[in-house]
Amino acid sequence: MAGQNPKQPTTQYQHHVAALAFPFGTHAGPLLSLVLRLAAAAPDTIFSFITTSKANSSLFSPTSKASSFLNVKAYDVSDGMPEGFVPSGHPEQLIGFFLKAALANFRITMKEAEASSGLKIGCLVTDAFFWFAGDMAEEMKLPWVPLWTAGSRSLLVHTATDLIRQRVLGTGGKTLEFLPGFSKLEVGDLPEGVVSGNLESPISSLLHKMGQELPKAAAVAINSFEEAEPDVVNELKSRFKKFLNIGPFNLTSPPPPLLKDESGCLEWLDKQKPASVVYISFGSVVRPPPNELAAFAEALVESDFPFIWSFRGNPDEVLCSAADKSRLNGKIVSWAPQVQILEHTAIGVFVTHCGWNSILESIAGGVPMIGRPFFGDQNLNMKTMEAVWGIGVGIEGGILTKQGAIKAFELILRGKAGNEMREKIKVLKSLARSAVEGEGSSSKAFNTLVDIVTKRPSM
Repeated sequence: MAGQNPKQPTTQYQHHVAALAFPFGTHAGPLLSLVLRLAAAAPDTIFSFITTSKANSSLFSPTSKASSFLNVKAYDVSDGMPEGFVPSGHPEQLIGFFLKAALANFRITMKEAEASSGLKIGCLVTDAFFWFAGDMAEEMKLPWVPLWTAGSRSLLVHTATDLIRQRVLGTGGKTLEFLPGFSKLEVGDLPEGVVSGNLESPISSLLHKMGQELPKAAAVAINSFEEAEPDVVNELKSRFKKFLNIGPFNLTSPPPPLLKDESGCLEWLDKQKPASVVYISFGSVVRPPPNELAAFAEALVESDFPFIWSFRGNPDEVLCSAADKSRLNGKIVSWAPQVQILEHTAIGVFVTHCGWNSILESIAGGVPMIGRPFFGDQNLNMKTMEAVWGIGVGIEGGILTKQGAIKAFELILRGKAGNEMREKIKVLKSLARSAVEGEGSSSKAFNTLVDIVTKRPSM
């Protein structure tokens, strides 16, 4: 993928930054979004964006925004798969192979980028998952800036894992009051792999090691805004050299205007009453099992609330057996313009897996949430929006049932509690927008980041 953009004379560039992206899940997109912001702010700096060919091909399509940047070039790194190996398709297996070979493979590709640009790399900007990048930067005598693509609360958990284990494992402790900002959360709200589940799994080990290594970084950047979780932010500022909240990315790098609403969602929403519609999306990685989807479809029929459901797969396989499709008062689409939908006045609630990007998009739209989390930081995000911010609820019992879904719909769309949630989320929305404007906290933090990544390495 080297040479995506027309080669420019190297004399126009003064600095060279390597960005190392984690190619799984939704990690590479936010890092590229940050790189494009940096590239626009520092036109005399060339950015080598390094990840697998599969990830690069989706991010650097001919029509993508990235392809228009002359000072951003994509380079492919090996995926680490043994020759002739047929993967089972399990994500942890692919991640394991990639990480095992990542250090050596990134070094090879970075040499290629230096040779192609004619400039030595002066800074490493990486996904925070790449804890080993701290050692790479140390060896190369460069600043290391990891990006954490989720929220401050989950980052503090991984940074404080040793302390949490010391306080919880073997003691039966249930509360997390020893962590700033965690008084309303319990041990059961923590991501699997911190004190429960397989503590030695590849992902658990990666996150534990990451938490230990991040204090080495010149700065830790995050897709959030300080005002969302001030107690947690202040604690992280005390643990890192610099902690830079530079988001929300959905506000600093909004998607391009929708040229054509092929699903007809926005036109349909124009005909609905304000704050009356249920929007449903469980993300791009996991979806609820068939029995939960069937129960949820029954809830939509019985409650008769209008809805838009962004449904991955074939809805007929699940929904027709559960409910008479003709009685469903809404739209089921394979893809929906989520950002624009959540900003529409007709949306009254967002049923979500509580991925961090979705949480931020819901805040930007001022829409309360119903959470059905699956893995990683999603349960912690749900508990934060429910117990700390008061802008949504978790689905009763943790799994989708007909009565649980109806109860949540009624609470938010017809109850007094829903109006209170809307008022609280309006405050967060205002704080998020203020953070990214003018002299806002995120704008100032981004300017600091630009200075760090474009500083010439000491000779």
